[in-house]
Amino acid sequence: MSTRQDGTPSPLARSRDDLVGWIAAGEKPKPDWRIGTEHEKFVFYTESLKPVPYEGDRGIRAIMEHMMARYDWEPIMEGDNIIALKRPDGQPGGTISLEPGGQFELSGAPLRTLHETADETQEHLNEVLDVGEDLGIGFLGVGFSPKWTLAETPHMPKQRYKVMTRYMPTVGKRGLDMMYRTATIQVNLDFANEADMVKKLRVSLALQPIATAMFASSPFTEGHINGMKSLRSEVWRETDPRRTGMLPFVFEEGMGYERYVDYALDVPMYFVYRSGRYIDVAGASFRDFMNGKLAALPGELPTLDDWSDHLTTLFPEVRLKRFLEMRGADGGRWPRICALSAFWVGLLYDEVALDAAWDLVKTWTAEERQQLREVVPREALSARFRDSTVQELALSALRISRLGLRNRRQINAKSQDETIYLAPLERLVGSGRTVADELIERYEGRWNGCIDHIFEEFAF
Repeated sequence: MSTRQDGTPSPLARSRDDLVGWIAAGEKPKPDWRIGTEHEKFVFYTESLKPVPYEGDRGIRAIMEHMMARYDWEPIMEGDNIIALKRPDGQPGGTISLEPGGQFELSGAPLRTLHETADETQEHLNEVLDVGEDLGIGFLGVGFSPKWTLAETPHMPKQRYKVMTRYMPTVGKRGLDMMYRTATIQVNLDFANEADMVKKLRVSLALQPIATAMFASSPFTEGHINGMKSLRSEVWRETDPRRTGMLPFVFEEGMGYERYVDYALDVPMYFVYRSGRYIDVAGASFRDFMNGKLAALPGELPTLDDWSDHLTTLFPEVRLKRFLEMRGADGGRWPRICALSAFWVGLLYDEVALDAAWDLVKTWTAEERQQLREVVPREALSARFRDSTVQELALSALRISRLGLRNRRQINAKSQDETIYLAPLERLVGSGRTVADELIERYEGRWNGCIDHIFEEFAF
């Protein structure tokens, strides 16, 4: 989740047009399109397999302090707490941040090619594994915490998480599980103009359950099989329905920036950030804020930074800010991190591929898209769709993505194009077996029902 810092105050958001204009400012010509990859990891002590708390000589804060000392990261503070890391001014690089339960996240820099994404991912993992080895700490890449109860899971000291922790149980059954026990891979991609945004948003929303199926890796809860292939995805179905889901309005006539703004205005707020402090306004209306009627800040109008903050608290399957954020995948290890970005870049960053992807999904009804969203967490690739399966849909989408990546003609030093990063997905989908299926097989077989083996065999 986003990390806020104090800076020069932004302009007031005085009208709906200002909110629309803030999103539209993200438009970029195709040569400037970039790839931003995010990935979260569960952090555990290698000797006890317990989760790592924030404090202590071997805590999350200690990991960040070692990253600062060894690898030139700088702290982002909230009071006395280090809550994120950034590169020194002028140096390229992303941000390291903390999810509510201590999930360790790299929010990668906007990069030009998938080869650069692979290098960035490898560098980050080399750094965290180097620090982790000295501290007796490991990092696990799956979609849902496989062993720890919610009570056992630590809480990171970020103010915005305290607001969300209070509010989540009032609007859904699994909001705290979402915050504290899920992990994901995401990719952020650009658009050229409003029409391009709409087409990409429609394609990516329709195909998001296909990505969920391909990346399913969360079949365990508290040491036992939970009946799902992607419990992470199922948890989102039971988290605050006003800010999650498949956004059926996106496929309706007249979709554009204004329609998304109207949707966002109706999603209740969590907080307002002022002078280093998060003010709890959970459940309040941004429309009332626009009219100076926010009870916690009477007479005060929102800034464009407040609007930006609010958009980060919307959690649909694809999120629109000044870019599009693909949100459907479970966490995974290095090959799968790069594969997710490759899948979506191939589909969305080449016109021929984007047209083919739209042809694949354009006749799907809202009911069919929702049905896919509902069945995939449990059945993944084996789920039925019309007279076919999700596996067949995934194979079709991968063929289109491969075409798009070939058309991009981005070649590395070994004369390889970006299709190399699709290979893990192509093998997986061709076999019809997800990571979740492999995990279940090991658990029921040579693990003999002991979840502890996952921390060795599926750690980074």
